[in-house]
Parts: sequence; C-alpha cells; structure tokens
Amino acid sequence: MKLENKTGIADFLLLGLSDDPEMQPLLFGLFLTIYLITVIGNLFIILAVISDSHLHTPMYFFLSNLSFNDICFSTTTVPKMLVNIHVQRKSISYTGCLTQICFGLIFAGLENCLLAAMAYDRYVAICQPLRYTVIMNPRLCGLLIILSLVISIMNALLHSLMVLQLSFCTDLDIPHFFCELGHVLKLACSDTLINNILEYFVTSVWGGITLLGIIFSYTQIASAILRIPSAGGKYKAFSTCGSHLSVVSLFYGTVFGVYLSSAATLSPRKSAIASVMYIVVTPMLNSFIYSLRNKDIMGALRKIISKVTFHGLQI
Repeated sequence: MKLENKTGIADFLLLGLSDDPEMQPLLFGLFLTIYLITVIGNLFIILAVISDSHLHTPMYFFLSNLSFNDICFSTTTVPKMLVNIHVQRKSISYTGCLTQICFGLIFAGLENCLLAAMAYDRYVAICQPLRYTVIMNPRLCGLLIILSLVISIMNALLHSLMVLQLSFCTDLDIPHFFCELGHVLKLACSDTLINNILEYFVTSVWGGITLLGIIFSYTQIASAILRIPSAGGKYKAFSTCGSHLSVVSLFYGTVFGVYLSSAATLSPRKSAIASVMYIVVTPMLNSFIYSLRNKDIMGALRKIISKVTFHGLQI
C-alpha cells in the first residue's frame, strides 16, 4: 500500500453504525434525543448540587464532577456523528480524529478515577463514619479530582503523541462512529507494536487498579453492612451506595461487554454498535440513576423547579 505523509493525510472516514440511507434519519433523531437528555439531565444534577447547601458534601462533589465528565464524554463523539449524518458526510479530518482520541481517553480515564474516588468515599462513610469529615476533607477531595485529571491528561497525551509518529495508508475507513484508538492503529502502515503494547499495558494497569480499588471498597462495605444488627440499619447503609453501585455495574459491565464482543466476533460494525452502550447510553442513564434513586437530588430539583415556576408566574 502507498504510504501517506503524516502531515498530509487525507480525511478519515467514519463509517458509522449503518450504511442504510433509510436508517440515517432514525439514527439522527435517536442520538440527538439521547444527547439532549444526557446534557440536560446531568446539568440538572450539577445545578441541584450547587444550589442546595445540604448537598455540599464529598459524595455530591464527586457526583457533580461525574455529571460534568459525562456531558464532556458524550460531547466528544456524538455532535460530530450528528453533523455527519445531517450533511450526509462521513469524513473527519486528521486533526479532528486525533482530538477525538485525546479527549475520549481523557474523559474515559476520568470516569474510571471518579468512580473509584466515589467508592472510596462510600467506604469511609460506612466503615469509618466517625472519621468521615476528617478523612474526606475538602483538600483531599480536591486533590483526588486534580490527580485524576492530571493522570488522565498524561495518559491521553502519551497515546496521542505516539499516534502522531505513525504513517497511514490510503485506506482510511474507520468502522466506527468516532475515532477509537484501536481502530486508528489498525489503519497505520508503520509498525504499531509499541502503540499496542502501551495501549494494553496502560489499560490493564490503570483500569485494573481503579477496578480493584472499587472491589476492595465494596468488599469492606459489604462486610460492615452485614455486621449491622437491624434490617433497617442495613437498608439505610446500603441505600447510600446503591446508586453508585448501579453506575459502576453499568459502566464496567458495558465496557467489558464491548471488548468481549470484539474478541468474539469478526465484525467491527457490531463492536461499534456495542460501544454505543458505554459511550452514549451510560452517560444518559447515570443522570436517571442518581436523580430517580436519590431523594436529596430529587428534593433539590423540586426546589429549583418551584423557584423557576414562581418567578415565571410573577413575570
């Protein structure tokens, strides 16, 4: 195959989820609806946390950051997909593709770290309640967010800079709806051994550490809950981490589902469809899980709606 200069690569082509022209309006409407629900739902959570002083706690601090990250995660991929469907074009520039890879890795990594930080918060709240305010102080919470962001950015920049060193062939079709690192590496004509080793190593180590941290936290939480004598006490303790446990199960369940399905099938298009779950659907469902299952968030949202309605009637 003919090699292309790294600085003069033609546009990549995002093949999307379907080649059927009749499916495009349906896909556009579906993903636009999901994206709007994701943005509005997570913005409501952020607004509720900011506006209600009772929610100025470490748990809701991490939740508001998770909601903001979910908005950014969806925005990295969905708007470009919607534009391509609307204008009936599949191309994305080389710069745009690298930008998607970089920001996608940042927000995916940050999602991992935030879920681990929230698990640690629940561990301290249930297993060491008397020391909770001392341990989960504002300084530690801020440091956890900054450290998570720094690690995510460094990881994304490392992978992005490695991609910059590659030369690509004339076949630049990506069987996905966004520039996913693994698919882009498969299009390179130069040697990608180091890139692949780095991708699997960092994913295994970093993802493994955060997942083990979550598992350890919930093992300790489960042990502490089982020692509570009353059924009411057990339910109250479990209810404080039920929403987070649901989000963790949803995120890691869909991620593992995508990679297991990718290994089991020869169809990249089926892998792209599976990726929709954790990239597009999960950020939308997170807002529902944390709002519908959380009385404090629902109460804060009712106050906001009441204030808006009252001011609207006055005007």
